[in-house]
Amino acid sequence: MIQPQTAPEVDGDTRTAPMLLVADPDSALIRELASALEREGVEVAGAPDGAQALIQAGALRPDVVLVSATLTVIGAVDFVRAVRRSRTVPVLLGVGEGHAEQAVQALAAGATACVARPYRVPELLPMVQAAFSGGDSGGRRLLTVGSVALDVHAYQVRVSGKVVHLPLREFELLHYLMRNADRTVTREQIMRHVWNSADSTSTNTIAVHVKRLRARLGDHEDRLIQTVRGVGYRLVTPQPPE
Repeated sequence: MIQPQTAPEVDGDTRTAPMLLVADPDSALIRELASALEREGVEVAGAPDGAQALIQAGALRPDVVLVSATLTVIGAVDFVRAVRRSRTVPVLLGVGEGHAEQAVQALAAGATACVARPYRVPELLPMVQAAFSGGDSGGRRLLTVGSVALDVHAYQVRVSGKVVHLPLREFELLHYLMRNADRTVTREQIMRHVWNSADSTSTNTIAVHVKRLRARLGDHEDRLIQTVRGVGYRLVTPQPPE
């Protein structure tokens, strides 16, 4: 893993592998992510705070910058604003519980998308590869099921065209259910993919979040998100009237 204070400027046209700059106060988390991504052919540079990240963003010219909502010295929102004054590099914001407000502010400041923190390689890798190649990530930016539309990159949900504000965990839960529309997903799968946990004893938490999500979406009769008793949940695509 590359962790310079400063580095010679790199010409992006001559680089043979994508580079991700990760700005996060948790050095162990950076090392873990770097180890996983470097096995996929991605170069990773790390910065412990926003000030050093700004220096490296200019010196290294990474293909993607990933900043934690917990960034220090220069906060994540101010970092995004500073980068946007001179560069169009994709900036991802790593968010967890309690970071919904930072997510909204960072997106308004010009952040490209929000991703879950702790970070997940399957979520980050396509974005980094797409930025390096100049192509599309292969994932759909907009997911639509019935009257519900979810914009992954803008961290936005609309129901019948009206914006519905969701807390981060409910957004991730809806995203997972929509990606698996018309398929039953187990509580264990939801805990693993949304909560990043294998602790099935905590699955009662899911029921609470599903209930809140239904209320926010106006799914008062449980027609959109159905409970499959003893198994899990299924988000159902509404059928057009005959």
